[in-house]
Amino acid sequence: MTSPLSTVTPNSWAFLRDAMIAPTGFREYDARWKYPEGINLPGVTALGLGLGTQMYLRGIEPVIAVGNDYRDYSLSIKNALILGLMQAGIAVRDIGPCLSPMAYFAQFHLDVPAVAMVTASHNPNGWTGVKMGFERPLTHGPDEMAELRDIVLEGRGQPRPGGAYAFVDGVREAYLDDLAGDFRMTRPLKVVCACGNGTAGAFAPELLRRIGVEVVESHCTPDYTFPHYNPNPEAMEMLHDMSASVRASGADLALGFDGDGDRCGVVDDEGEEIFADKVGVIMARDLSSLYPGATFVADVKSTGLFASDPVLREGGITADYWKTGHSHMKRRVRDLGALAGFEKSGHYFLSGEIGRGYDCGMRVAVELCKLMDRNPDKSMSDLRRALPRTWSMPTLSPYAADTEKYDILERTVARLEKLDTLAGQKIKEVVTVNGARLILENGSWGLVRASSNTPNLVVVCESSQSEAELRQIFAELDAVIREEPGVGDYDQTF
Repeated sequence: MTSPLSTVTPNSWAFLRDAMIAPTGFREYDARWKYPEGINLPGVTALGLGLGTQMYLRGIEPVIAVGNDYRDYSLSIKNALILGLMQAGIAVRDIGPCLSPMAYFAQFHLDVPAVAMVTASHNPNGWTGVKMGFERPLTHGPDEMAELRDIVLEGRGQPRPGGAYAFVDGVREAYLDDLAGDFRMTRPLKVVCACGNGTAGAFAPELLRRIGVEVVESHCTPDYTFPHYNPNPEAMEMLHDMSASVRASGADLALGFDGDGDRCGVVDDEGEEIFADKVGVIMARDLSSLYPGATFVADVKSTGLFASDPVLREGGITADYWKTGHSHMKRRVRDLGALAGFEKSGHYFLSGEIGRGYDCGMRVAVELCKLMDRNPDKSMSDLRRALPRTWSMPTLSPYAADTEKYDILERTVARLEKLDTLAGQKIKEVVTVNGARLILENGSWGLVRASSNTPNLVVVCESSQSEAELRQIFAELDAVIREEPGVGDYDQTF
C-alpha cells in the first residue's frame, strides 16, 4: 500500500483513483473529516485497510461489527470502509443503519471483539467519521488513534486473505429489547421526544412507548437534510425548540438526542433547559440512594456539584473529575469501577447494574424515566430546584484551526497559570488534566480546553454566586483567549 495523499483536487481523475486523507482527521478518540474535502472514498478504503491491519498487529480476532448513521453519504463511506477491512482479511458483520450505541451493543450481542461506526456524530452535514474500538466497551483513545494514523498515513496497511462479509439482521430489535427489559412505568409520564430528524428518530419514540411513556414526537422522522436544526442537544437552538414543545404540549419533560444517539439532553416541565451536567447530578443523587458509596466520574466541563453537593456527600459518593471525551470517560469509568460517568455534552456512561459502560442516549432516557417513576410525587422541575443553586452557561466554542488549536491552548494555559485572581476572587487551584480549569476560592470556576473533534477551543464557566460573576469570569477568561490572533468567533452566545 502506498501512503495516501494529503490533498487531491476534487473532480479530477486522481480524486476517483488515489487515496486522499487529511492528517488532521485523526483526532484524540475518533476520526472525523469534511467529506469529500478531507477524505475521499479511496481514502476511506485505505482507512479500513489500516484499521484491519491494526487489529492483526494487536492480536485482535479478525471479526468486526460495522454500522452507519442516517446521512445521505454514510452508506457510501461504510461500504468503502468495509472494502478496506475485507482487504485486510477481516470478517465484517454489517448491522446496517444504526445508532453508535447500537453498534457498541452489537459487540456484546454478536460476541465480536471490534466495532467501527461510520458517523459524524453531532457535527453538521458535510462531516463524516468513524468511532472504533477493540476492547468492549472501550473505544480508541489517543494511543490507539496515533497508532492507526501512523499505519494509514505511512502506507503500512497489509492486505491479507480471509476477508468476508455478512449482513446481520435483527440487531435493532435486540437492542430495543435490551433497553426496555421488563420495565414499565407505574405513573403517567408525557415526554417530548426530540430527534432533530437524526438517526435516533428510528429508535427513541418506539422505545419510550414500549416502557409506557406518552410520547410527543418532535422532528422524529429521519431526514438527512436536517430541515429544522442540526441534532445536537448541547446547542441552544435544539434546547429552545425542545422547551417550546414542552410548553405547547404540557409534557412532563423533553428528551433530545444527537445525530448518532449517544447523547441525551433534557428540558423540564417548566420549559427550563437543564444542562446535562446538572441532569447528571440529579441522576447521581437518585442513584446514590440505591448504591451508597458509589464512585461517579465527571468531565472537566461539568459542574462542581458532583464534589460539593451535600446529598452526594451524605451518600458517601466519590467524585472524580476527568478528561472530556467519550473514550477518556469510558476508560476512566472502567478503571475506577465507577457506577457512572457524566459529561456536560450529554454523554453518560452507565455501568455496573445499570449499563455496560458505553455512552447510550437511549439507555439514559430509560433511566431518567425510571428515576421519575421512583419519584412519583416529584416533577423534573422539583428535582432541578432541589439542587444547590449555581449559575452556568452553555458550552461555547470559538474557532481555532485544527493545525493550530493545541499550540494556541498551550500558550493560553501558560498565561492562565500566571493569574492570581479571576473575577475578583483568588484562584485556589488550576487543574490541567484537560486544558485549564481555574477553580476560585468560592467554588466558582472557568475552563478552556481544545475540542477533540472540531476546529475549536471550548470555554465553560460556572458561578456559585450570581449570573454577574459568571459573566465576569467568562469575560476575563475570554480576554486572555483573545490574546491569540488565531482564535475566531464563538459558535453561540449566552
